[in-house]
Amino acid sequence: MEPYADNRRARHDYEFLETFEGGLVLTGAETKGVREGKARLAGSYVRPLGGELWLVGGHIGPYSKLSKREGYDPERSRKVLVKRKELLYLLGKTQEKGLTLVPISFYPLGRRIKVSFALARGKKVHDKREKLKERDLMRRVRRRDDE
Repeated sequence: MEPYADNRRARHDYEFLETFEGGLVLTGAETKGVREGKARLAGSYVRPLGGELWLVGGHIGPYSKLSKREGYDPERSRKVLVKRKELLYLLGKTQEKGLTLVPISFYPLGRRIKVSFALARGKKVHDKREKLKERDLMRRVRRRDDE
C-alpha cells in the first residue's frame, strides 16, 4: 500500500500520540489528480469546524488530462469523514492545550482514497536536537559493530 502523498515534515515537527484514518470528500478530477501524484500535505492540518473535520491547506493539483477548469482551487478545504464516536473524541481532544490534528498521508484503500492523520503535540527545539543526537549515536554504534 504505497502512499500517494506523505507528510514527512510532520514526523519531525510533532510527537504523534494517536493515529486515525478518515475518508476524503473529493471530486472525480481530484481523485484522479491524487492518483497521479499531484497531492502535497506539507503545511496542512485537520481542523474541526461546525461539528465536522476539515483538511485545510492540503494541495491537490488538477488532473492532467482534464481541460482547464475555471474556478478550480487546489488549496480548498476538504471534508474528512470519520465515525461519530471518533469525531466526538477528537473534538474533545483538540480543545486541550497543545494538541492538534496533523495529516500524515493519503493512501488507497480499495477504490477509495483515505487520509491518515494523528493527534499530535508539537516538539520543542531541544527535543528535535536530542532525537537527532540519538539517531547519530545509534548509527555510530552500528558502524562499530560492523567493523
